[in-house]
Parts: sequence; C-alpha cells; structure tokens
Amino acid sequence: MRIVPVPYDHPDAAKLMTAVQQVYIERYGSEDITPMSPADFDPPQGLFLVGYQGEEAVACGAWRAHDGPEPDFRPGDAEFKRMYVSDAARGRGFARMILFELERTAALSGRKRAVLETGTKQPEAIALYTSSGYTEIPHFGVYKNEPESRCFGKDLTSV
Repeated sequence: MRIVPVPYDHPDAAKLMTAVQQVYIERYGSEDITPMSPADFDPPQGLFLVGYQGEEAVACGAWRAHDGPEPDFRPGDAEFKRMYVSDAARGRGFARMILFELERTAALSGRKRAVLETGTKQPEAIALYTSSGYTEIPHFGVYKNEPESRCFGKDLTSV
C-alpha cells in the first residue's frame, strides 16, 4: 500500500470518510458528530493520509494537534481521527500501516502523545490499538459521557 498525504477535502478522502460514517450509522445508529474543520488537518498542525492499492483509495486516517485544555487534552497531543480500511482491503495489515504512519508523522511534527476515541461496537479497532501499545485514558470530547465510548493514548516521544 502506498500512503499519501492529501487535503481533508480531497475526493478520495471524502469517499473514504463517507464509507466510515456509514459504518458508524450501521453500528451506532448515527454518524460521528465530533466537530472538525478541514483546516484542522492542514500541516504542520495536522495531516490526512490516504492509502492506495494500485490506483484505488482503500484506507485513511488523520491527526490534528491539540495543546489543551486539560483534562481532555495535554500540550503536544495529536488526536487521531477517521481510521478506516475498505471492506475489500481488510485483513492485509493496512490499518496498522496507516496507524504507524500517523504516529510517525505526528511525532516528527513535535506531537508528544497520540489520543483517540473509538467505541465498544468496533472490537477490531480496539484490538488494533491495544496491540499497538495504546492504553485506555479518561474519556474526552463529545462522547465523554457515552458508555459505549473508549479512549486510548500512546506516548509518541520514543516513536
């Protein structure tokens, strides 16, 4: 898989984000309502990645910088968003490749910790994060009080 940085509003990014929102609808009954702006993902304060197999966009993930306020975020945080691999491309390690590249690029941009939110109805995501060294952290963001929410973090200073 070839991983390419693209703007948040790139057609391939938009196609993959529409697909991941459909997964949220199927599993939770609604789309992710976390407030986001395309500018959140503009370098150097963020990045949106699309993974290609040949010419087909099959995976994506993004990060955006947060520098507080605590307790939700700490100075130097990178919040990971929109991790997704298309159905046809699953089981090939692409999610792990996107996750590694998000960690690498966030660390290169001076981010100290990766944080993310997922849900209990995404066991494959939880398995990916925990097997990649993420540990549960206090809930944050719009799903802070949702019982189905799970938040994870990982130190990026040694990545």
